Amino acid sequence: MSLISCMCSFTRVLWRGSPSMSPMLRPLPAGLTCVLAAGKKDLIDLPVLNEDELEEQFVRGSGPGGQATNKTSNCVVLKHIPTGIVVKCHQTRSVDINRKRAREIMREKLDISYKGEHSEVLVRKKESELRKQEKRRKANENLERKRLFKEALAAESKPGNDSV
Repeated sequence: MSLISCMCSFTRVLWRGSPSMSPMLRPLPAGLTCVLAAGKKDLIDLPVLNEDELEEQFVRGSGPGGQATNKTSNCVVLKHIPTGIVVKCHQTRSVDINRKRAREIMREKLDISYKGEHSEVLVRKKESELRKQEKRRKANENLERKRLFKEALAAESKPGNDSV
């Protein structure tokens, strides 16, 4: 029995049995399909990109990385011809991943361009900022409450204060 077949049978047993396994990893019953989405993937109202309207170039990226960055042309530059929007993506060393990410960024930029203040990207960003502000406000209130409580305790424990 080779190492690969041992690992496959171990994986199969772990896949079927283990009640402590995450529900995300458990197989679905036959006939059911499920699409799991989280984060930016659930932005459903973004415009569809037409490849005929895109102009794509591969250029050398910039930033840290030394020779790996200076000798490879893995930075993707996308231009949407009708609107003139240009997106440059050099997040990874992989051209394929950079192409996909550049298209995602382009879809978000087009959504902002077409819908303005009502785009899902901006609405979600505003909601996130409001949540952060509310969290910061609550934290400041708690700090103020603690400070007042400590001052009250310090005033009670002063030696000149005999209220018994």
